[in-house]
Amino acid sequence: MNGFLCGPLRTLRLSGGELALQDEGRRDTLKWLAALALVCALPFAARAEAGFDLVQLMRSLAQVKAGVASFTETRTVALLERTLESSGRLSFEAPDSFTRETLKPGRERIAVVGNTVTMSQGTRSRTMALDSVPEAAVLMEAIRGTLTGNREALERNFKTTVSGTAQSWVLDLVPRDWRLREQVISVRVSGRQAVVREVAVAMADGDRSVMTIEPAAAGSRTIEPAAAGPRTIEPASAGSRTIEPATPAAAPSGPRS
Repeated sequence: MNGFLCGPLRTLRLSGGELALQDEGRRDTLKWLAALALVCALPFAARAEAGFDLVQLMRSLAQVKAGVASFTETRTVALLERTLESSGRLSFEAPDSFTRETLKPGRERIAVVGNTVTMSQGTRSRTMALDSVPEAAVLMEAIRGTLTGNREALERNFKTTVSGTAQSWVLDLVPRDWRLREQVISVRVSGRQAVVREVAVAMADGDRSVMTIEPAAAGSRTIEPAAAGPRTIEPASAGSRTIEPATPAAAPSGPRS
């Protein structure tokens, strides 16, 4: 037993092999003993919960193969005296697809599939390799890797620390590459069971962002690009993609004679 918590037990004296309790107040003493037994059991319960680790967390998260959620992000910029707020929708699909669509204050979309990221704003769009921007890649891997339960990707890019329980957990991620740590100090992801609820990012320049995530209700539609938006076509040569505006559908021909 824990010596600190259970020390009061030592104040009880043994007489003839039995506890020397006075008849008066016996009931109150027994209640005290019952309560103390529960307190002394707490370290053992905590020890059992301490077994919750990255392997168990990733196994739980990996069971969710796709999801849609809304987000609200608050960003504190070191050079500004006010915070910046944005909101929108997120979606992911295992093993490596992730989309962030910002709706306010302006519309923009970031879609990642594998190592390819496409950024769209209005009618403009750009596609590039994710690892060509290392600091962006490390943030994306933190979010995408956690959502999809990709333990290998997280351990490859971060030093990981898990705390809490399966019901309420916190995953702290610190980039392994010292050059990336000059950009991103840490990423803290927290959630409940198999649902990510918050992502907090601390940047080396003093900037900080906190994204609060609210899972969509069952039956909600997934994120889709606007019907009149740009269309991505396969390039003639490898290494890049081109974007062309969508063309209106041809009018149907009249009835045949």
